[in-house]
Amino acid sequence: MRILLVDDEADLVDAIARGLRRNGYAVDTALDGDEALAKATWTPYDLICLDITMPGIDGFEVCRSLRQNPPEGVAPRILMLTARDTVEERIRGLDVGADDYLVKPFAFDELAARVRSLLRRDPGRTGAVLEVGTLRLDTATHGVTRADRNMDLTAKEFALLRYFMSRPGEVVSQEDLLDHVWDEHADPFTNTVRVTVGTLRRKLSVEGETSLIETIVGSGYRLTDGGAGS
Repeated sequence: MRILLVDDEADLVDAIARGLRRNGYAVDTALDGDEALAKATWTPYDLICLDITMPGIDGFEVCRSLRQNPPEGVAPRILMLTARDTVEERIRGLDVGADDYLVKPFAFDELAARVRSLLRRDPGRTGAVLEVGTLRLDTATHGVTRADRNMDLTAKEFALLRYFMSRPGEVVSQEDLLDHVWDEHADPFTNTVRVTVGTLRRKLSVEGETSLIETIVGSGYRLTDGGAGS
């Protein structure tokens, strides 16, 4: 899943971004509201972590703008991160369209839990554990098993599988994967998606069972349950 982290404290942004990336998320960053709106206009983020007090456009205005004019018609989840801890400020944040509100200072583990919770609110992400056929992924522990066999995945492979498992049976294009699993530094002209899908497919292989990830020529990839006829 792809996240935009917005805060004018550069050191804090770097620290949180590193932690989220270790948890398998693709993370872009912005240091003010104008940059956040510009990036959100051309990238379909799954979640935006948004500070309130910033130079130029503040977080309230960014949130309101994204709710009134959602990119591509789909508004991202918004988690406000702020030192403003009054009830009135929290109510205002929720009223302008925030989905959740976390007061600074906060423990990173709580932030990670709120991120997981918000991302599960979308269709196909109804619980902490995703299951497709004999494949099981725990978003909290980062454990992955197939037919009770543990899978040793890299952070990027885990992120890729999590995205596939949130859309089982759907054909997912390479462009869609770049938008949601890779960050803004990814080179769209490389074969990074094909290579990562290939390594994930091999790691998920279990002798005697059907391959779970199909290549749909000219369209992208599809995760199946491994059943007959897949």
